[in-house]
Amino acid sequence: MKFTKMQGCGNDYVYINCFEQTVQNPTELAKKMSNRNFGVGSDGLILVMPSQVADCKMRMFNSDGSESEMCGNGIRCVGKFVHDKNIVKKDIITVETLAGIKTLQFFKDENNMVLDVKVNMGEPIFKADLIPVISEEKDLVKNLKLTVLDKTFTFTCLSMGNPHAVTFVDDVDNFDVDKYGSILENHPTFPKKANIEFVQIINKNHLKMRVFERGSGETFACGTGTCATVVASFLNDKSDRTNVKVDLLGGTLNITWDEKDNNVYMTGPAKFVFEGEWLL
Repeated sequence: MKFTKMQGCGNDYVYINCFEQTVQNPTELAKKMSNRNFGVGSDGLILVMPSQVADCKMRMFNSDGSESEMCGNGIRCVGKFVHDKNIVKKDIITVETLAGIKTLQFFKDENNMVLDVKVNMGEPIFKADLIPVISEEKDLVKNLKLTVLDKTFTFTCLSMGNPHAVTFVDDVDNFDVDKYGSILENHPTFPKKANIEFVQIINKNHLKMRVFERGSGETFACGTGTCATVVASFLNDKSDRTNVKVDLLGGTLNITWDEKDNNVYMTGPAKFVFEGEWLL
């Protein structure tokens, strides 16, 4: 089976062209291919498929085999994949996901290859039962206090198609993300687990973030998590809502939470790494 390795800000996935190939058991395949010692090595597996309602469809599986609703860095790479491989010949495309249909706009080089992708990530979801999160705050969860080991965290929770819990720290570079994130991801407060974002404020238009992703552990970047970070930062009066630069371990994304349509827009890179064949 042919595959393509791609990455967006270091958030790397194995992509399979399901316009031409069929994957029988994506859960098990994701576990095997994602393994960094015995497989290709990735944060997960993304299937690029035909769609009845959009230009294409993506299914995204974490490295532990669980399926997620959306992946911001992953969907940018899906856009580059279908454009540069001439599967969909448009400058603006739609992609079907479990979190709805997303619209992508391409920024290209002189050879008509995609460099950056702007994604309409949709509206943030704040209702506790839709995120989901167990909280006394029902319509906007922004003061959720959870104590883990020796620390008490205050979270702002929302969904960008998948659940996020955002907290603010003084020094994100030296924060033990794995120690606390691994416990918080599985906290009973989050019925479907959660992506945990640890955020440092540089200024109103510049944030730094590290993320412990649900089903993958700490990753170099998380697109939906970056969107959630800017929304949560604005709600806590820590950032602006437009043109906010967020530095991640693997690069930088630019986020705007549009006041007119309430949609969050993410712009960032998408790159090919290599291609190969997997023996079934």
